Amino acid sequence: MNWSGLQSLISGVNKYSTVFGRVWLSMVFVFRVMVFVVAAQRVWGDESKDFVCNTRQPGCTNVCYDSIFPISHIRLWALQLIFVTCPSLMVVAHVKFREEKDLKYTVLHEGSHLYSNPGKKRGGLWWTYLLSLIFKAGFDASFLYILYRIYHGYDMPKLSKCSLEPCPNTVDCFISRPTEKKIFTLFMVVTSAICILMCVCEMIYLVGKRIQKALKVQHSNERLLFAERHEINNLVPPRSQMRRNDYSSRSKGLSKMDKAKEVTTTL
Repeated sequence: MNWSGLQSLISGVNKYSTVFGRVWLSMVFVFRVMVFVVAAQRVWGDESKDFVCNTRQPGCTNVCYDSIFPISHIRLWALQLIFVTCPSLMVVAHVKFREEKDLKYTVLHEGSHLYSNPGKKRGGLWWTYLLSLIFKAGFDASFLYILYRIYHGYDMPKLSKCSLEPCPNTVDCFISRPTEKKIFTLFMVVTSAICILMCVCEMIYLVGKRIQKALKVQHSNERLLFAERHEINNLVPPRSQMRRNDYSSRSKGLSKMDKAKEVTTTL
């Protein structure tokens, strides 16, 4: 499989990713794809050829091998890498759709743009990005569970017992380089777990940032509403002040009447 082509395609997501997303992409292509292509395939290249059982019964070795290795680790990891990297294409496709939509809008509206930045995680693109993270973490966790259930753990036994037909009795079967295969299996499991952690951290970061932004907008709206109410209250004087003004005007009117009476009496 041409992993370099997939890497160049997925690397376009780096422009729209957060710090956690860039770390996840580096983990996938440096510690998983590179190890898978360079070393793991060679380690598992002789799994069926060097699988030996202490019997010469025809078909017994093949049946025991199929029972002990229902699916090859290499093929399972190849499927895992394909499923894990494909959700990132959702983000790339959504951004391309936005860019084409913005281009059509610009042509129809004489230069004005529909999106100031088509790659900014707002609206539907934010949900697409979050959904891709959920898919990536879910696929990684599912394949780890499948590997654990099929092989009853992540260990690589040096000796396996097999009593299936057409074996004449319980035979001992041996795989080649079990310690080396165990180390590679644990390495791939640990890197998958770290990638799941990166996806969870990025989801928490995105949701936390969205909540913080919503709270900030709500706080600013409350401040504007408070300022508007305060201005209205300043325009309308309180009742106590109105009563004082009324009382002062009445007292002034009475004092003027008293002065008029004094003038008439003197005359």
